[in-house]
Amino acid sequence: MDTQAIIVGAGPVGLMLAGELRLAGVDVVVLEQRLTRSGESRGVGFTARATELFRQRGLLRRLGEVEISRNGHFGGIPLDFGVLEGSHFGVRGVPQHRVERMLEEWVTELGATVLRGHRLTGLRESGGTVTVTAEGPDGPAEHTAAHLVGCDGGHSTVRQLAGFDFPGSDATREMYLADVVGGTIRPRPIGERVPGGMVMSGPLGDGVDRIIVCPTGAPPSAVPQRTFAEVAEVWERLTGESLRGARATWVSSFTDATRQVTQYRRGRVLLAGDAAHIHLPAGGQGLSLGVQDAANLGWKLAATINGWAPEGLLDTYHAERHPVGERVLRNTLAQGILYLSGAEIEPLRSVMTELMEIPDVGRHLSGMVSGLDIRYPGGTAGDPLTGTRIPDSAIELADGRLVQVADLLLRARGVLLTNSPGAAAVRPADGWEDRVDLVATRRTSVPDAAESVLIRPDGYVAWAGRADDGGLGEALRRWFGAARDSARRPAGAAAHAV
Repeated sequence: MDTQAIIVGAGPVGLMLAGELRLAGVDVVVLEQRLTRSGESRGVGFTARATELFRQRGLLRRLGEVEISRNGHFGGIPLDFGVLEGSHFGVRGVPQHRVERMLEEWVTELGATVLRGHRLTGLRESGGTVTVTAEGPDGPAEHTAAHLVGCDGGHSTVRQLAGFDFPGSDATREMYLADVVGGTIRPRPIGERVPGGMVMSGPLGDGVDRIIVCPTGAPPSAVPQRTFAEVAEVWERLTGESLRGARATWVSSFTDATRQVTQYRRGRVLLAGDAAHIHLPAGGQGLSLGVQDAANLGWKLAATINGWAPEGLLDTYHAERHPVGERVLRNTLAQGILYLSGAEIEPLRSVMTELMEIPDVGRHLSGMVSGLDIRYPGGTAGDPLTGTRIPDSAIELADGRLVQVADLLLRARGVLLTNSPGAAAVRPADGWEDRVDLVATRRTSVPDAAESVLIRPDGYVAWAGRADDGGLGEALRRWFGAARDSARRPAGAAAHAV
């Protein structure tokens, strides 16, 4: 099978990326070694920034009613995420398998091909293509594409076969989790430090409770899978709550192993999500970090495949996302020390508790864990917008209608918000109408009183200023390539207006 892009892994990251590519008209095949969705779920929520990304693609409503809370923690120390305007700890109580089901339905509707039961066994890059070999239900088969993206998790086969370096630190502790039916379990949504370790619990719906137990000093085990009896014994020892008579629908474990590839791209092979970075799952940042990788990569890879990407655009994926991943690895390691160490760490916890009561510290940590404070390089001194994410605020259009910013990003295209007089705004954007939507607004509704704001498809500001100062054209060329040749455009063609 020949296609334009191959994605290995049908988890949330691979499916999100497949959807981003299909929105841009790219033919994509997703290879997944599992025959069916497992129903298992390491994650049970996602951060505020991932929530915004799902909202920008019309995906949040597909999950139905969700719980959003401003109350969270940093390393087990309570933290009010509401100190940042529009911020929250994220969505809780949504098992990862629900996210996967929602995303698979979405990408299938968009026309992506998801091939289950296909295990990657080899890859080679030559002649401007990548060819992979996969063992499928009908035997081995080859698939060729312009690009290959590994979204196949922490034990990524793509990463290993393509020879990516994956430095970091080995696991020092092991934690167990189980989804339990039939037990009487007190909710501990942000966890609770108890003598001998840390425990966490919360309802998942349909009579199922998720429990996590982290015994202090428990070294990583050579046993690949813990039994429910083992998890229940440790739970009762640490909490005094008996799980006799209960049963588990799923039992697993995780560690604090922390690693990140040195480069997110090698030629025509790229990595995203856990294939590129693994870390302690603190604060629900794992799935969220991977989904943000997919949103950043998707439009850039699509632009490359569709032939309009400016030089170096695809390389900005590594340049932007590697530092973000590195920062998440640092904050999860710090949270692990605060949360999972023994009594010797109490002095540090006391100091951190005092510091987190300082408003500026609370805002800093809230922005870090929520992902709302990410700022990509490219802004200049005194420019408060460029490189930051555009908040999902209400925008008043020039005709008086109100729309949400997220609704303007549903098609994964660039958006130019402007309150400049129509003709002056259209001329600088003319030639990019196939990639950028022009949205005429009223001055009071444009963020930070900027006359015009150019938004990338992933919801980050590419430029802000006056439409006639020359900066807009430069930003359009930098992020959206060369303008279409005026000789090839229909007479009177201008930027698409919303």
